[in-house]
Amino acid sequence: MGDVLAGFHAVWEFESDSVLIRYERGIRTPKLFQALGERRIPLSALEEVTLAPGRRGTLVLRLVPRAGADPLMEAADGQLKEGSDPYRLVLPAERESQAASCTRELAALLTESGPADRYLVAAPAGPLQFKAYDGKAAFDGTSVQFRWSWTGASTAKWKAGDQSYQVADLSGVEWRSPEALEGFLRLRAPGAAPVPEPDQDPAAVVFGLGYGPVHESLPFAAAVLAAVRARRPVPAVSQCRRDPADIAERIRHLGELHQAGLVTDEEFAGKKAELLAEL
Repeated sequence: MGDVLAGFHAVWEFESDSVLIRYERGIRTPKLFQALGERRIPLSALEEVTLAPGRRGTLVLRLVPRAGADPLMEAADGQLKEGSDPYRLVLPAERESQAASCTRELAALLTESGPADRYLVAAPAGPLQFKAYDGKAAFDGTSVQFRWSWTGASTAKWKAGDQSYQVADLSGVEWRSPEALEGFLRLRAPGAAPVPEPDQDPAAVVFGLGYGPVHESLPFAAAVLAAVRARRPVPAVSQCRRDPADIAERIRHLGELHQAGLVTDEEFAGKKAELLAEL
């Protein structure tokens, strides 16, 4: 596509197989965006794209990722506030024409849907660390370490001592936003053993006011999740044939975009071949 949209806090570059998002740095930019810096979102990781009116004369362009395609969004589990959604671009209303054109072109290129069987968006790069209320957490790519604070850790954690968990021994991560009451990050291990409260669990660190902020603890959780998933065998996914009527409708829509000059000859031929291959 080659289009570029500059909005508040980010610049989006639309390419033939991905969207490159570069987040700005500044006092008004959400800290999570600054921590992420730059993200490349493959089109295969996207379910749809929407464009809607925003507040105070703005437009909101939003990408909808497929379930299970992005470790960051899986770790967030719907807890991010609207202003911190990394898939949301706020634009001035005067760019409606360009935004609408980009939305149509991008929508025509999206062919995947449903849950992804693996992460398609890269996880935040390590090593990562942050300070929680009751200790410090560090991740080096292969193991997670918790070092307890003498001012905040419970007696149960002090008795258990500092902890080190190998990624190979984990089944997942649970993150509860520090912006809510009783936020925490907990490492999950295989098995159905009773789980103690986070402040008593040596496999968890708890957050507090000023401890474990979203822009530090969420990328941390996402990186651990991606490392855990990478060690699991990828399940075989049965390939289902798409509805011929749906394919025909997509090709028809693609043809309209091609005739309108919004899709190049090469893009039209390539996407048409991909859609026909799904029959």
